[in-house]
Amino acid sequence: MGTLKDRLNDDLHTAMKARDELTTSTLRMALAAVRTAEVAGKQARELSDDEVLAVLTKETKKRREAATAFADAGRTDQAAKETAEGEVLEHYLPKQLSDAEIADVVAQALAAGGFTGKGQMGPAMKAAQAAVAGRAEGGRVAAEVRRQLG
Repeated sequence: MGTLKDRLNDDLHTAMKARDELTTSTLRMALAAVRTAEVAGKQARELSDDEVLAVLTKETKKRREAATAFADAGRTDQAAKETAEGEVLEHYLPKQLSDAEIADVVAQALAAGGFTGKGQMGPAMKAAQAAVAGRAEGGRVAAEVRRQLG
C-alpha cells in the first residue's frame, strides 16, 4: 500500500462517493492539517508516514478535548459530533497501549537507560516516548515515568 496520506486521500474519495458526510468532512479536515504541516517552515516538503501519524494524533487529541469541553458545557450534540470525528481518525492510528502495557514499556526503557531519579525526568521521558512510539498519549506516558522514577 502507498503512504498514509495516499490512504487518507483514497478513503476520502470513497467516502465522497458513498455520500458519508461525517467521514468526508473529517478526512478533509485531517488532510488540510497535513497540508498545513507540509508547508510550515521555510520550505514546503512531503511529510513521512510518521509525521502524518503525528498530525493525526494531534487532531484526534483535539477532537477528544473538544468533546469533553462541549459535554461539560451541556452541548451534547456538538460533543457527539467531535467524538464521532475522533473515532474516524482513530482508524488511522496504531492501537493504543493499555495502562499496564505502558507501565511495562516505561519500566524497560528506564532500565535500559539506567534512569533512577526525578532529576533525570527529561532524558527518561525521551527514552520512554521513543519506546512507546506514538501508541500512547504523552500525558499518560509522563505520568507513568513520574510514578516509576519516584
